[in-house]
Amino acid sequence: MTTKKIVIIEDDPAINHGIELTLGKEQYDFCCCYNLREAKDIHNADLVILDLNLPDGNGLEFLKELRKTSQIPVLILTANDTELDEVTGLSLGADDYVTKPFSLMALRLRVQKLLAHTNAATGSFSYDKNGLFLDFDNLHFSRDGAEIELSKTEIRLLKCLVENEGVTLSRDKLIDYVWQNQQYVDENALTVSVKRLRDKVESKDENLIHTVYGIGYVFRWE
Repeated sequence: MTTKKIVIIEDDPAINHGIELTLGKEQYDFCCCYNLREAKDIHNADLVILDLNLPDGNGLEFLKELRKTSQIPVLILTANDTELDEVTGLSLGADDYVTKPFSLMALRLRVQKLLAHTNAATGSFSYDKNGLFLDFDNLHFSRDGAEIELSKTEIRLLKCLVENEGVTLSRDKLIDYVWQNQQYVDENALTVSVKRLRDKVESKDENLIHTVYGIGYVFRWE
């Protein structure tokens, strides 16, 4: 089995060392970057652990640029009590986040779950209707012929909604399906992910993912 590569972009050597020890140097191949300048070629990584406050730039800007060319799972590290950073990170395509100070054991569980889903089969399912084409087997998605770039979180969310077209799904059910019963899923994570998905799959003046207030969401053409 090929060893998974984890890139840690964090300027605090103690945190880098703690992450390596907790996750296990014998289990993963680590690359530690202490600034953004060192994190140039990370496209062969299986996971990126990204601090937001770095000596030579903002991690959110780095994430924004990364998402233009790659869907590598990204777990962001953010300072405590910065909800804006958390929501912004998710909207830019982060797969998960932890707030500082954080439990290394909780971080390990999150990393294991993200890596477990990296190569997980999405199941044989495709959808082609009104110019929206979704091939979950080959991870090819387009709207009116234009390719749509989706993160792994967005793919899971969209698949769950489309497979249950016309059925109202509760927020709890969607969260359980998308985040696979992860602990510490922020209540805003689903809202942010739905908004991001709407921006990508819906045409102008069109509503496909409907909010059912007090319950959840439903995928329905109108």
